[in-house]
Amino acid sequence: MKPAFEFTSELTPWASKPSVHFLHVPPDVGVDIKEIPSPPRGFGAIAVEVTIGVTTWTTSIFPDSSVEDSYFLPVKIAVRRAEGLEAGDTAEVTIQLI
Repeated sequence: MKPAFEFTSELTPWASKPSVHFLHVPPDVGVDIKEIPSPPRGFGAIAVEVTIGVTTWTTSIFPDSSVEDSYFLPVKIAVRRAEGLEAGDTAEVTIQLI
C-alpha cells in the first residue's frame, strides 16, 4: 500500500475560473510524494484518495508550477457543501496515493 500524507491547507478559488476551488499540497509533502513511483498520467497528475472530515473521494493532484515541489488538489462542490467549506476556510486533509 502506498503511503498517506496529512496536511492543513486553505481553500482557494482558481483565479481564471472561480467556481473551481483547490487546496495546495505543501512543498514538504510534495517532496515526499515525488519520491514515490507513480504511473505516468497527463499533466503530471497523481491519483489519490482524499479525506476531508467525513468525506472521502478519489481524484488527482497536479503539479503547481508557481511553487516548487507543490501540488494542487481540486475540491469539488459536493465535498465543499458536505464539509461546509468556503473559500478562505482551512481544511485538514489526508491523501492516500493510489
